[in-house]
Amino acid sequence: MLDPRIFRDAMAGLGAAVNIITSDGAAGLAGCTASAVCTVTDAPPTLLVCINRSSRNNAAFRANGKLCVNVLSAEQQALAAHFATSTLSMPERFAAAQWDILETGAPVLHGALASLDCEIESVTEVGTHTVFFCAVKAAHAPVAGDALIYYGRRYHRVGAASVHATHTETSHAVDAATTQ
Repeated sequence: MLDPRIFRDAMAGLGAAVNIITSDGAAGLAGCTASAVCTVTDAPPTLLVCINRSSRNNAAFRANGKLCVNVLSAEQQALAAHFATSTLSMPERFAAAQWDILETGAPVLHGALASLDCEIESVTEVGTHTVFFCAVKAAHAPVAGDALIYYGRRYHRVGAASVHATHTETSHAVDAATTQ
């Protein structure tokens, strides 16, 4: 069996968007920071969201039957850390930002790069995590700005400046290779 430390070290090399997952309903407000989110299909629009089974948010997401994936901008790094702080109450977490709602009633973060408002369609347990398969019912169009990703166990900014720098480096490498 693979040593869990080796697996976690390898996964630190997989950059991922940073999101705040929110919900509201019969079980009350819930929200946490997560990077384990990805598209399943666009027909019908479906995401998967992985949440640790020991998280207090897990039961609330399940009971509420809905959630919103709020994709964070680089300027929202402090908010990502805020929602990752387990000692803060839900009212304390949500007081740190402005919220709206779309179709399901799950909180939608003002200023998020994108928000995907979902109903939870099915749930699967895998090891320490619950995988929520979510049907996207509404979406807030992307907002201009740099994205926040988690890579190498740290937050990083990714955006136009990063793309330009990478393009410039690639162009110089191609130019150098063609002149030899």
